[in-house]
Amino acid sequence: MSLRFALLGVLAEEPSSGYDLVRRFKISLGQVWPATQSQIYTELTKLADAELIKVSDEGARGRKEYSVTETGLEQLREWLTDTRPKRQPRNEMLMRVFFLGQIGRAQARAYLTDVEELYVNAESELHELGANVDWDDSDLSVYGRIAMEWGERFAAMNQEWARWALEQIPERNT
Repeated sequence: MSLRFALLGVLAEEPSSGYDLVRRFKISLGQVWPATQSQIYTELTKLADAELIKVSDEGARGRKEYSVTETGLEQLREWLTDTRPKRQPRNEMLMRVFFLGQIGRAQARAYLTDVEELYVNAESELHELGANVDWDDSDLSVYGRIAMEWGERFAAMNQEWARWALEQIPERNT
């Protein structure tokens, strides 16, 4: 359901083609809510059928530019203000941590080292992304930067946690 609102939010900022939306997800929104090209185009069709978006311009080679309708904007605003976010209680990485005792300390340490490296890379990717974005004072830019900061802090916290967790496991192998 959130892909629907991600698309409505982007289209509320500015009309966009399906191609533009796929690119935007790949570059930035995909860090928060990944979506494939087929998922995006399928959802655009559903949004248009529900009259939450409309084709606002057509270009060469069948290119369609979509914009949000007033009904779509109302649904987006209701979702933003009246719907509480769902807490995602599942975390596969931590579930694996619960059972690391089944594989021995050396393998457990290797797993936690991999977790640390995963978040070192994630933080690096976010820094690179932030350096390549033309930040301005538009709402999407301001709030996108706030979301990016959360991602950077989340990555840093996970790196710190993984280093701490490694210190909790004695180096001897059993």
